[in-house]
Amino acid sequence: SCFLKMFHLLFKGLLQFRTNPSTSKVVLLACGSFNPITNMHLRMFELARDHLEDTGQYSVIKGIISPVGDAYKKKGLIEASHRVEMARLATESSDWITVDSWESQQSDWVETAKVIRHHYEELLAREHNRDNVDTVKYTKKRRIEENYIASSVHHRKRDGPQLMLLCGADVLESFGIPNLWKQEDVAEIVGRYGLVCITRSGGDPHKFINQSDELWKYRKNIHIVHEWVMNDISATHVRRALRRGRSVRYLLPESVIHYIQEHGLYSAESEQKNADVVLAPFQKYSDASTSG
Repeated sequence: SCFLKMFHLLFKGLLQFRTNPSTSKVVLLACGSFNPITNMHLRMFELARDHLEDTGQYSVIKGIISPVGDAYKKKGLIEASHRVEMARLATESSDWITVDSWESQQSDWVETAKVIRHHYEELLAREHNRDNVDTVKYTKKRRIEENYIASSVHHRKRDGPQLMLLCGADVLESFGIPNLWKQEDVAEIVGRYGLVCITRSGGDPHKFINQSDELWKYRKNIHIVHEWVMNDISATHVRRALRRGRSVRYLLPESVIHYIQEHGLYSAESEQKNADVVLAPFQKYSDASTSG
């Protein structure tokens, strides 16, 4: 019948879409303080997915928010347990963005490159388990895992799922701050995995990439996404408004605002937390450079 024919064509089209070798499955990972999580943090995921899928090369299957641990020692950084819970509340309505607490639960500060590595290994393990029944697919996944271990940082895998770091232009520009990042970590993050960078008003990521030899080398792995609806919500501005008893409604999800009020978070006292402590990467990398 006509109905069966239409169903067959639709099913065939879906099958082709799912198995289309030209589209790579991508998981987006955002690392940061999320102190607190704002609507802009969530918008970044939506913007990145639209941009990547619009190229016709990618299918974004998941987004992961990974709040940094307390050992990062950033000024005004409240406890990770609160930041993780607020992120969970903020993503409750999303069907593809999740929150992962692994990084926040580590007793020491974990470099972003290691966090990405951890999530990529988890991603491969899930793919491996999903396809374990089928011997042909199993062999293919084994090959992907072996390739992952054997490949240099200059190549990313095309036949397996990809993990990309999602960030704002401020993070991209922070690659140039001495002792904040290890250069080999930058090479690994951008060269092996790839970066999706959301622009903010006043920034020029293209200019920054052009001025950095390291980033220029991997420029094809950096996806610059222009946010035409300029939305400059920053967690710093939000904390300032909260300290002053001002409304932050419509800047954060309602559930997050209720959580902040319920637990009395963000005060003049909390903003002074870690005020006299050196940020973990500065401490670690400046010590290494002086001892070396």
